[in-house]
Formats: sequence, C-alpha cells, structure tokens
Amino acid sequence: MPCANVFGSPFGWPTDQSNEQPVSHVEAVIAARLPLSLAALALLALWESVHPYLPLFTGAHATRERLRHGAQNVALGVMNGLVVRFVFLGAWTAVASWSEARGFGMSAWVGGPPWLQWVLVLLLLDGWTYSWHRLNHTVPILWRFHRLHHSDRQMDVTTANRFHLGEIVLSSLLRIPLLALFGASVLQLAVYEIILFAVVQFHHANIAVPESVDRVLRAFIVTPHLHKVHHSIDQAEQHANFSSVLTWWDRAARTLRLSPDLSQVVFGVDEHPTSR
Repeated sequence: MPCANVFGSPFGWPTDQSNEQPVSHVEAVIAARLPLSLAALALLALWESVHPYLPLFTGAHATRERLRHGAQNVALGVMNGLVVRFVFLGAWTAVASWSEARGFGMSAWVGGPPWLQWVLVLLLLDGWTYSWHRLNHTVPILWRFHRLHHSDRQMDVTTANRFHLGEIVLSSLLRIPLLALFGASVLQLAVYEIILFAVVQFHHANIAVPESVDRVLRAFIVTPHLHKVHHSIDQAEQHANFSSVLTWWDRAARTLRLSPDLSQVVFGVDEHPTSR
C-alpha cells in the first residue's frame, strides 16, 4: 500500500492538452495535490500533539525524537515521490491519454453517463489498491519490501510516507497496464490520489478519535482503529484490514478485523514469525 504512494508523487503532473476535460480543471486538481497533502499532514500532526491516542514519544527528548522520526519518514516519501515523478509519471500520463483518446478500457466499454464512469474508475483503482496491499503481505518477495512500512514501532501520520523504493517501483510498473485496462484519465487518477493520500494520512495518524465517531466512519472508510490493528506486531492482526480508502473490500473479502482494546497495541514486525 505505498503512498508515494502506490500512491503517487507530490511533485506535480505534466498537463495533457488532449484530455477531454477542460485543461483548467486538470491543472487546478494537479496544482491542489501538494498543498492539500501538506495541509493534511500539518493538521494531523497538530492533532497528534494536542490529543494523541498513544504516548509514542515520552521522556526528556520526546520532541527531538518525534521530529527525527518524522523527518526520516518524510525523507523516504520525498525520495520515492521524486522517483515516481521523473521515472513513471510520464508513462502513466501517456497510457491514460492513449486509452481515453481511443475509448479503450473498462470505463469506456461500460459506457453510461460521465458520473458512472467516474465512480467505476475510482472503485477500480481502490479495489486494485486493496489487492496490491494484500499481495504485499502474502508474497514473500513483496513482503521483503513492504515490511519496511510495518517496521515503524511509532506509527503516526508520517508513517504514511514510509515505503521501500522497491515497493514503489513495482507498484508503479504494474499501474501502467492497469490504467489502460481501467480506462482511467489523468484527471481521475489525480483525484483518486488526493483522496487516497488524505485517507491514508488520517488512518496512520496517532490521534484519539471517539469510538462512536470511528464506528460511523469505518462503515465507509479506513479509520485509525482499523489501521492500528493492521500495524500490530501480532501477525494474525497484520493479515487483516488491507483496505486503503473504502472498507468495503475488507468486508467483501472477510478480512475486516476489530480490536476490543488498542491501548496496549504494539506496532512493528515480529522478527521471528512462525510463518508469513
């Protein structure tokens, strides 16, 4: 579930003049991606400071440790974002533009009004994100990369940026044919990534969300409760809650798991697992 992420680059997209959407709309969405991501990061980091769920950083050097931890995670995200921006983004844009111009892909084959095609593409992208995340936990070579994300023993909002470059490269390569198959436009991909990174930052954040609110939210989207379970060092809990935006995928695949008490949850990776 990378978030430079399977999940994209924060450094801007080339504008495609052939896109059927007005260029001003495409450019506006693209331009909004970075400031929206930074705003979400800042707000959630502030929430963590005011009302954290777990005391992740304590002691005389708590502030320094938190800043060091956050800087390391964000640095990984920046590096991954640069690779996506300068290695893969052109291919994504070209494929999306090609499929849109030729009416290729599932959204074109299904047809219907534009709103239906939008819903279909966003669902397809999110369903793939669930599948990719689950593969990262079941295929040993993929887990070797993904374990870096889970190795963070102090999961907070910055953990949303913590992904191995190998995972980013593999997910970015797989996205090229999938964009054509789905018939996703550049604008649809950009909108999905804005939604995705906002929700991913939210459910990684070390924030205290009232259980009643979390319960309502998790009927639709992944919440801090669900993702804390997923980041537990307990392997049975790690093999649950693979969704990134919509929780419907976990419900349909019966991989949704709750915990009666997360106050004592331990994050990280079991260095001596019985199996993977």
